[in-house]
Amino acid sequence: MILSASIAAALGAAGCSHSPANTYQGYVEGRFVYVASPESGRLDQLAVTRGQSVAVGQPLFVFDQEPEASALRNAQQLLASSQSRLADLQYGKRPQEIDVTRAQLAQAKAQQQAADAILLSDRKQYAAGGIAQTELINAQEAADSGAARVHELEADLAVAALPAREDQIKAQQDQVAADRALLVQAQWRLDQKSIAAPRQGLVFDTLYRRGEWVSAGSPVVQLLPPENIEVRFFVPETLVGRLKLGENVQVRCDGCAAAVPAAISFISPQSEYTPPVIYSNENRSKLVFMIIARPPDARAALLHPGQPVEVAVE
Repeated sequence: MILSASIAAALGAAGCSHSPANTYQGYVEGRFVYVASPESGRLDQLAVTRGQSVAVGQPLFVFDQEPEASALRNAQQLLASSQSRLADLQYGKRPQEIDVTRAQLAQAKAQQQAADAILLSDRKQYAAGGIAQTELINAQEAADSGAARVHELEADLAVAALPAREDQIKAQQDQVAADRALLVQAQWRLDQKSIAAPRQGLVFDTLYRRGEWVSAGSPVVQLLPPENIEVRFFVPETLVGRLKLGENVQVRCDGCAAAVPAAISFISPQSEYTPPVIYSNENRSKLVFMIIARPPDARAALLHPGQPVEVAVE
């Protein structure tokens, strides 16, 4: 962020003064971190104020949490239901259900024994001419039906102890995975309603007030981490070739009790013409190169974005 108008005027006044030969005019620039949420919502809590220092992970602001909270609860219920269904498929029927089948099998066996006894008696009576053939046929059908029922329940009891078929289990496992992904997504969306500081630094500004609606992606807090404060200054073409990355410089500003050390982090490979408002008439025609220097984090708070400075090259 370059505050060109005010900076140029301030630097112009400094450029007309008599500074040491190794001192060059510059300004402080801050690269702000604009903290936003990917979700929209009403701003319910603003936990920081302008000018406050914050640490990494410190809460900044909270949006209203509906309907995301309801969606999370629904996703939790869906996952629990699908996991329960998968458990049933993997381990077969529950013991209580198997007990019911056993009781039905015992009843069917008793009915089969009764039907077999009746069939045996009817055969004897039919042989003696005591009953009609239709009665014998009915007794035979009842005995066959009882035997089939017993066989059916015995098969059910055997199957009840087995897990479901592999394709059924695989399909349910896929459903559990889908429901778990839905839960993760719902949790993530809810988490985006509560935003913490991604970096430590100064709360340079807050851009919304409580109760206001904030669109998705709109910054709410403007942070200035100390490592994002840098000093930009300009040196003539005759000096740029002697400067090296990491070289130390001294930054002086109005009101600073002592010079602030900084290390050169960038040397522009492209020249530009000297702005006439910065340098004296004698230097206007010369080419200059922009240099960026970074002060140590512990001293960066002494400098403020837009502040004109003088940089002494050692």
